[in-house]
Amino acid sequence: MSPRPGAPRLVRPLLAAFLAVAALHLAGLLAGIETAHLVTKPLLMPLLAAYAAARGGPRLLIAALLLGWGGDVLLMPDAEAAFLAGMGSFAAGHICYLWLFGRARASLPAGLAYAAVLVVFLVLLWPGLPADLRIPLTGYSLLLTTMAWRAGILGRYAALGGALFLLSDALIATGIADWPQLPVHDFWIMLTYLAAQYLLTTGALAGPGGSTGPARGAYREGSISI
Repeated sequence: MSPRPGAPRLVRPLLAAFLAVAALHLAGLLAGIETAHLVTKPLLMPLLAAYAAARGGPRLLIAALLLGWGGDVLLMPDAEAAFLAGMGSFAAGHICYLWLFGRARASLPAGLAYAAVLVVFLVLLWPGLPADLRIPLTGYSLLLTTMAWRAGILGRYAALGGALFLLSDALIATGIADWPQLPVHDFWIMLTYLAAQYLLTTGALAGPGGSTGPARGAYREGSISI
């Protein structure tokens, strides 16, 4: 996927816009300003996706970010049906990330560590979860953990992004299970989530091996040409 004519000059403005809106969103959470949350949250992932597109990023990356936007918006209402739909949108985004990562081998020790963390966390969380959410959350957690592990294929930035995505959703899960929460809990959820998506984007734009510079518009992941 190559940048369209004129797209390169939009790269810096789009990145600046994403960072500015992210800062406003986080400041609004810290200050408890609900309007800031409602206005800025739907803008975050479209701006990051537009930045990735201007950089000539892979279509699967842009799809993952836009599915993250779908999850962001669907999670805004306080309703179980919306929560499940939002979780489904995020799950589809994780599948896009996994497809983007391709078939290259990820670190086995890291995979075992992630598996151990997942099992321990689910065992501890299980008694506090609503009965009708236990199976969907377990399936989602398995998918997210796999994505977080395999993100390391794209280098250290993507690896950190995957880990932060897992942490962000773990903070959400502790709230569902009624565990004691951090002060300004939503701030920490969004801080780790935004950092995760940005780092995954950075890793995907660098391409396999985590090299810096322009995205490789036609690099191959497994047998898939982006």
